[in-house]
This record gives sequence, structure tokens and C-alpha cells, in this order.
Amino acid sequence: MGPTPRPVVLVSGLSGAGKSSILRTLEDLGFETVDNPPLTILEELVGDADTPLAIGVDARSRGFETGDVLHALERLRLRADIATTLVFAAADEAVLLRRYSETRRRHPLAPGGSLGSRVSEGIAREAALLAPLREAADLLVDTSDLPLPALRQMIERRFRPGGHAGLDIAILSFAYPKGLPREADLVLDMRFLRNPHYDPVLKPLTGQDPPVAAFVEADPDFAPFWARMTGLLDLLLPRYVAEGKKYLTLAFGCTGGRHRSVLVVERTAAHLRAEGWRVEVIHRELPMAAGETGGISLAGREALARSP
Repeated sequence: MGPTPRPVVLVSGLSGAGKSSILRTLEDLGFETVDNPPLTILEELVGDADTPLAIGVDARSRGFETGDVLHALERLRLRADIATTLVFAAADEAVLLRRYSETRRRHPLAPGGSLGSRVSEGIAREAALLAPLREAADLLVDTSDLPLPALRQMIERRFRPGGHAGLDIAILSFAYPKGLPREADLVLDMRFLRNPHYDPVLKPLTGQDPPVAAFVEADPDFAPFWARMTGLLDLLLPRYVAEGKKYLTLAFGCTGGRHRSVLVVERTAAHLRAEGWRVEVIHRELPMAAGETGGISLAGREALARSP
């Protein structure tokens, strides 16, 4: 086996969507970071150094042309000595407008001023300009509903030093009334299972508690669902790895995000860890225990600590 390719991360995205936060997180991980260099020296910056490198590229870069960035990206991806990843940060227009209103900063592509329709016009112009980069991204990060600690956690999970080859899997539970998780690759609806919410003894508990687990698993449709669902994952995951997929987010939803989805997430994580997969568990709607961040359960943190 040859030497491990050096990580090179290009970070682009809409202004106000979190590109700078992503670069700062990568810098904290030991990446040398350069924000908005002239595009004519982009490949020269990558050079032959042996340190991980993160480069911010967006519409403010001198000589910015989307086609030039894509051509440079294509050439970098052909190099065997580096592993090039394009990260694109995005957010809904309403969220970007609110952020600009709060900071009162001027949008770089707005025709003038910093509020109202002028900012909206700048957002639309930038979204159209960067659309090809968004399409080419290896990792699309939508920060519309993503708190900064969760954004940092996501970037750290994907680019931490010593990461292993293969597929990193995040499994999360959520409540449908609070919206689908934007980062999910696969979503499964657990509302067909009987609901512990209507049992006054079980209602205050969660899917992490044995009485709730026993109640849900006693549903006559749980066992056939479980056999088919785990069989599907056992089929899909090796194929994802073979196709070069590095990260997968699997989401299970129910009405409250506390009982059925939580139980299935915990069981699925245990099943996949037993098969040798690296798994992170996130319960979006559960209160975080002391010392936890981003909704990662204690079991999830322990599993990450044990993983190679």
C-alpha cells in the first residue's frame, strides 16, 4: 500500500451560510487554511506540501469563474497523492436574509445597501453563479437549521485526523412535525408501529428505556420489519462503499421523536456496530445529557471512543 493521500478541502458556498465557520473548524483540526486566494494560484497553493490544506473559494475570490474552479477541481481529483473534497455551504434565502439583517453586513453581490430586496437580489445572483459548484460538491452542508456546535461536529466527524477508510454512518431519530432532517440520505417512517405515547407509564420514558423497547418490539409487525430493514442495510452499505460513498446519514422518524424512532436507532446502531461499521448516534428531539453536544447519546460517544 502506498502513502495515505494528503487531504485537500475546497470550501465554497453562499455568503452567510457558514463557509468561514467550516474553515475555522478545519483549521482547529490541523488544516492549513487559505481563504479566497486568487484562482490563478489555486493549484500552486496545493503544491507538494505534506500538510492537510483547506482553501476557501467563492464569488469574492479574485478572478472568480465557476468554470475555472471546476476545471481546477477536476485536475486536483486526478492526483493520486491528494484526496480532494469540495464542501459547499448553503442555507434557505429567508435564513440568509435574517443573518444579514442581524449582522447588518453588506452582501458581496448585492447592488448596494445591506437590507431588503437588494440583499435578496445578491443572494439570488450568488446562488445562480455557484449552482455548478453546489452540483459538483462532495459534501453539501445546509446550515438553515444547523446550530454552530452541530456544524462543527459534522465537519470534525468527516475530516478529523486519523479517519479510517470506508463509510462513516450517522443514525438519527427525529419527529416529523418538526421537519425532515436535511442531512438525511435515507429516511424511514416508524409511525406504523404502536405508539408508547398513549401509555401513561411509558409516555415520560424514551426509546432508550427497556420498558419502551419491550412495548415497541412486541408489536407483531416489528420483527418482520426489522428483518427486512437490516437485510436491506446489509445489502446497501457494502455497495455504497464500493461506489466510493464516504458518509451516510440514516434517519428514523416518528410523531414525537422520543419513543419508536429512538428505539429503532439504538437497535440499528447496535446491529451495524456488531457488523464492524463505524456509527454515530444522534437523537434530535431528546434533551442532551450533561457534557453532550449536538444530540449525540452517551452510547454514541462511547462507540466513537472505541472505534479505530
